[in-house]
Amino acid sequence: MNWWRREIVKKQWYFINSGPCNPAYNMALDEALLDWHSQGEIPPVIRFYEWNPATLSIGYFQQVHKDINLEAVKKQNLGFIRRPTGGRAVLHDQELTYSVIVTESYPNMPETVTEAYRVISEGILQGFRRLGLDAYFSVPETKEQLDDLKKPKSAVCFDAPSWYELVVEGKKVAGSAQTRQKGVILQHGAILLDLNEELLLSVFNFATEEAKERMRKKLPEKAVAMNQFVDTPFTIEQCVNAFSKGFEVALDIELIPYELTEQQTQYVEQLMQNKYLTDEWNFKK
Repeated sequence: MNWWRREIVKKQWYFINSGPCNPAYNMALDEALLDWHSQGEIPPVIRFYEWNPATLSIGYFQQVHKDINLEAVKKQNLGFIRRPTGGRAVLHDQELTYSVIVTESYPNMPETVTEAYRVISEGILQGFRRLGLDAYFSVPETKEQLDDLKKPKSAVCFDAPSWYELVVEGKKVAGSAQTRQKGVILQHGAILLDLNEELLLSVFNFATEEAKERMRKKLPEKAVAMNQFVDTPFTIEQCVNAFSKGFEVALDIELIPYELTEQQTQYVEQLMQNKYLTDEWNFKK
C-alpha cells in the first residue's frame, strides 16, 4: 500500500440512543458506562436520552429541602433524582439530554474542567449550527458575570450560563454538568426544545413571593428553548441526528451504534435499585 493513499482511520466511539427512560435508569446507565469505560471494557461513549416522566434532577451537592418544593414535584407527578454531577437543579421536560463518557487521558483532552467543557461541548455547538441556529459559547466578560459563576444567585440551572455553555442570542439554550471519577470524565447536559416556565418555577423554594416574581420576569431574558427560533418545531429525531453528527465532526470520531448485553443490563438494574432509587442517595443532603 502506498503511504500517501492510506486513509486516516478515525477513532471509534460507541453511540447509544436510549429514548425516554425513567430517571433512576438514566443516571444508573451514565454511571455504568463510566465504570465500564474506566475498566477498559468499552471505548468512549456518546449517549442521548429523554425522561419519562418529566423529572427534576438536582446537583450532587444541592440541599433538597432548602432549594426544592418537593410537594409541588409530587403533586405534578414529576420524577426526582440526584445526579452524580454537580451544578444546579434542572427540570428535564421537553428536551434532549446528552452524555459523554471519555477518559481524562484521552488525546488532546484538556486537564482542566473548564477547558474540557469547551472541547466536549464543541459537539453541541456544531449540532446547533447544523440545525441552523447561531449558537456560541458563553464566556463571562464582566466582574458581575464572574461573581455569578462563583456564587450562583439561585438554585435554578437555567438562571445564568456558565463558562462555555451554549447560548443563542445571549440566552442559555443548553446546560451541562461534569464529574470525574476513576480517571473518566462524565459530562451530561440538557438541550431545550421547549420550556414550561411556570412548571419550572413551581418546583423551587423562594424566600418570598417577590423573589419568585423577580425570577419569573428574569427567566425569559436568561433562558431560551430551540423551538422559539423556528416556525416548524424541531423533532427529537432531527436533534439526535444533528448533535451526533456534531460530535463526530468536533471530536473527529466515528460513532458506532451499541446495545447493552444482558449482563450489562443487569448491572444497570442493580445500580438503580441499590443507589438511584434509594432515599439515602436522593435526599442525603
